[in-house]
Amino acid sequence: MTTQPQTPRRKTWQQAAVRDALEHVEGFVSAQQLHADLRDQGSAIGLATVYRALSSLVESSEADTILSPSGETLFFACEVKGHHHHLICRNCGRTEEINAQIVEDWSQRVAREHGFTEPSHEIDIFGLCQDCQ
Repeated sequence: MTTQPQTPRRKTWQQAAVRDALEHVEGFVSAQQLHADLRDQGSAIGLATVYRALSSLVESSEADTILSPSGETLFFACEVKGHHHHLICRNCGRTEEINAQIVEDWSQRVAREHGFTEPSHEIDIFGLCQDCQ
């Protein structure tokens, strides 16, 4: 039995609408808030569809997620592709994407010192942006 290569899924108007809405939000946002924003703009998109579209964006590395202090998943449209980190304002939610080679070097060294290989990590830094200080 031979398997056919998977063809990339075609983007739907709903996925495009969610991506566009996510790009226009400053900082991380919940699926519920994004859904409410879309509905306020007159979209008939359903909440389940927003969740599926966001999941697809995360899978394709077009968006990142973090957990809020209350445990809710929040989403952010990333410009930087691949592994990176975020600086997030605790007050207004402003988010900056950053590369942090020192963190990458540290994680490799710590893993090696403890006999681990192939380390991975997720690090986001929370603080106050200049406008909120």
